[in-house]
Amino acid sequence: MAIYIDPPLWPAHGTEFSHLISDTSLTELHSFAAAAGIAERAFDGDHYDVPVRRYRKLVALGATEVDCGTLTRILIASGLRIPARQRTPRLRRALLARWAALAPRSPELGESLVNRWSEAHRRYHTPSHLLDVLEALDAIFQPDDDGSLRRQVRLAAWFHDAVYEGMAGEDERASAALAEEWLTGLLPAAEVSEVVRLVLLTASHDPAPGDRAGELLCDADLAVLGRSAQGYERYVAAVRQEYAHVSDADFAVGRDDVVRRLLAMNQLFRTVPARRLWQEAALANLTGELRS
Repeated sequence: MAIYIDPPLWPAHGTEFSHLISDTSLTELHSFAAAAGIAERAFDGDHYDVPVRRYRKLVALGATEVDCGTLTRILIASGLRIPARQRTPRLRRALLARWAALAPRSPELGESLVNRWSEAHRRYHTPSHLLDVLEALDAIFQPDDDGSLRRQVRLAAWFHDAVYEGMAGEDERASAALAEEWLTGLLPAAEVSEVVRLVLLTASHDPAPGDRAGELLCDADLAVLGRSAQGYERYVAAVRQEYAHVSDADFAVGRDDVVRRLLAMNQLFRTVPARRLWQEAALANLTGELRS
């Protein structure tokens, strides 16, 4: 494991910035940054932006100096790099294009939802997660899933963490209430009720057998568990940041409960495509986290 830093060549806010990365572990990167006194707000998904005045201190603390191209290659090879499409403003444009296709008569609603997903306190439940869920749905929808079902599930994906304060259960209820408030009058009452039901279901991720819409949404929301080992580590690190107000000991107990509950499910993924795409990696990731 090693920490790398490139030259302070990137202008912003009246100074120049460097990028600070790890070649292996976000946990290592966060520990190094915390020890160096770098604020969490300087973290940008796969690196820290650090001003020129901190450069020499970080090198003295052990960061290895490399040129910009070498740093990029190291980050790509690590598996920790976030693709450009998932960065703002490209990410925002991608999400708003998807919303325009889903609800072309309500562009202001899409803007409001993206703004909610972009709140500063979020670390995992961000626009990147929303895009991941929507893309996961694209991968597991089947030809016989009709347009109404697809629309309701996609709307539920947009709303499922539209309210996020780190309060399990309460966030889902608040998000469902928001969906009911914002969608009433835009959709038939029966469709609004279905979207609300689906949002509430993400609190347990336990749809009843035969609940096709529920299975699709829950599988897409849990697709993150089937990432590569590096991607899974990035997910866990982001969740930990969202619970920064909780002590390490309490977080470990809570996280242990979550992982054990997921592993105890009769079926982690309910749809055939999801099991094929993510089941094996998800079980390996969850088991590995539990051991660690």
